[in-house]
Amino acid sequence: MAYRVAVDIGGTFTDFCVFDDETRKIETLKVLSTPDKPGSEIISGLKELACSKGIKAGCITWFSHGTTVGINTVIQRRGARLALIVTTGFEDVLELARLKVPDPYNIFSRRPTPLVPRERVYGITERMLKDGSIETPLDRASVERVVRAARRDGADTIVVALLHSYANPEHERQVRTFINESHDDMEVTLSSEVWPVIREYERTVTATVAGYVQRRVAHYLSAFQQALNEAEVPALPLIGKSNGGVMSAEAGKKDPISMLLSGTAAGVIGAADIARRVGRDEVLSFDVGGTSADVAVIRDGSAAYGSGELVGEFPIFVPTVSVTSIGEGGGSIAWIDDFGVLKVGPESAGSSPGPACYDRGGNRPTITDAFATLGVLSAGKLGYGAVEIKPEKARDTLKPLAEQLDLSIEQAAESVIQIAVSGMFLETSKLMSRQGADPRSFSLVAFGGAGPMTACHLGRELGLAEVIIPPTPGVLSAYGGLIADIRNDFIRTVMIEVSSIGLETLQPVADELEAEARNWLFLEQAFDGDAQLIWTADMRYHGQSYEIETAIDRQALDAADINAIATAFHHAHHRVYDHSDPDAAVQIVNLRLVVAGTVPKPTLPLSKEKPGRANAAGETRVWLDGKWQQAAIYDRKHLSAGDRFSGPAIIGQDDTTTIVLPDFEGRVDGASNLILHSREKSDAN
Repeated sequence: MAYRVAVDIGGTFTDFCVFDDETRKIETLKVLSTPDKPGSEIISGLKELACSKGIKAGCITWFSHGTTVGINTVIQRRGARLALIVTTGFEDVLELARLKVPDPYNIFSRRPTPLVPRERVYGITERMLKDGSIETPLDRASVERVVRAARRDGADTIVVALLHSYANPEHERQVRTFINESHDDMEVTLSSEVWPVIREYERTVTATVAGYVQRRVAHYLSAFQQALNEAEVPALPLIGKSNGGVMSAEAGKKDPISMLLSGTAAGVIGAADIARRVGRDEVLSFDVGGTSADVAVIRDGSAAYGSGELVGEFPIFVPTVSVTSIGEGGGSIAWIDDFGVLKVGPESAGSSPGPACYDRGGNRPTITDAFATLGVLSAGKLGYGAVEIKPEKARDTLKPLAEQLDLSIEQAAESVIQIAVSGMFLETSKLMSRQGADPRSFSLVAFGGAGPMTACHLGRELGLAEVIIPPTPGVLSAYGGLIADIRNDFIRTVMIEVSSIGLETLQPVADELEAEARNWLFLEQAFDGDAQLIWTADMRYHGQSYEIETAIDRQALDAADINAIATAFHHAHHRVYDHSDPDAAVQIVNLRLVVAGTVPKPTLPLSKEKPGRANAAGETRVWLDGKWQQAAIYDRKHLSAGDRFSGPAIIGQDDTTTIVLPDFEGRVDGASNLILHSREKSDAN
């Protein structure tokens, strides 16, 4: 027997997804997360898999893992004590940023305090020009002076971000050598190695975040590797990446910036796979866990990618799956502000103590408690029996809220859900507007522990075409880690005109990038399968201050095909802005390459649909849409392809609960997905 295992550690639960290479079946599991003892939840899960499902650790040939340790380090500001070395005269690079307020509609909004305080930013004597030539040689004495000052000021990690180091990293490397010679216990992060891209602030802030999390990430990954060794798992441990791929845990220690959004990215990859399997071209992925709701746009089975995504309060400019995070998850706490207004989140009860209805010490009302109070979570246990719902505990925490709002407990609980859904609606609407997308043509793939509970609510508000609940929605992020390719991104700033002379200078750069990519995949990652190379370029019209990432063909690069490359950009510009200028000069700012080592994908069974009414396991009394109603209860494992049902209904399964609102109806498709429509949509079809 051989098994492939993927794990996703969330704020409340840790999810396991196991694929049996022989039987082609998927097994899933949830255990409670242990934020105070990171890594121990993995050992607990492996033991449970061995005891309950006979999956032995020694038979695991693939083990991938998504983690939030990096992003939590930034959010909680528990990272390294940083110093920053810059070229003299650029000491204010982090303070100035881009001179933009975070929220242009809020006159009180303020930019976040940098991870490096101004007193630990030091300038050194050197100057590199934009073409990589040296104007002022590096002065070693100035380096030694600022390193002594950094040590005196208590820094344990130094980030080096010198002017134009993307064009020539030699001075940054010399600085590291000087530091290592006299202070070998000091961690050093170079901006030219983190992400060698033009623009000083973008490169510097990205390097700063990388240096801030490096020690904690490396410590965590070492403990993760040790735990797998103690469990006698023979597989090389892999770690999820923000770009939706995976890499070795060893690579993650050196490249922590690439794994900050690994958990959210894996969920989008899983949702994209579901979208491909059900044949939907336009999909919103909707991942609601214990702390947040994450939404992403998927078109033609592929997730949208971007850079400048926020990690906590800070943008990072490495490629990531483009995800909008909303501070409303199942564990988000409901509270009343000083003006008597009901609020939900962003504070979360997490896994410890968790929602009050988990009966683990929580005493503040959460979204999960609101659902329990309404009766929709009273049917049994959650998380594979990890917790048993106690509705009376939820009611106790909501009672003070209800009294303060002069509402019944049920009305207060439904208000909590409405407030949470309104926040999801607002941020999702913004995302759809930025994408120029009409939500009425989109399907919502809902997953995570709380996604299926809130999916119909959000679908109703947005007017979405349909809601899709995968077979095991509670562990879809772990499934995404199971099918993720081994993937990495490479970039070079070139700043050339799309002309015969410019494209000639691009060819050796492309050769260098490809050699670097193949070395990473086949040597560093020890991959022995097929590789896919994806070429793009950041392009713009001459004089523009922003770029559009444009897909290009390597053959067009090799042939210096000006027309093909320029035309690709004109089309991309027209798609984004609805206009283009074919007569204008075009520039290539950055050349990019993605290398992906394709891993085997599970083949999931399909059943022929036999239309008929689903058999309910019973009925229960629930409060929905402002009144008590009788809702049918269904056990998902007893539903078959073609079964149809109408709301109000509750569909229970080991990893989550699906709530079907009164104006919705649904069916089970051949891949065991729940396909839900509002009756209005169904009648229109």
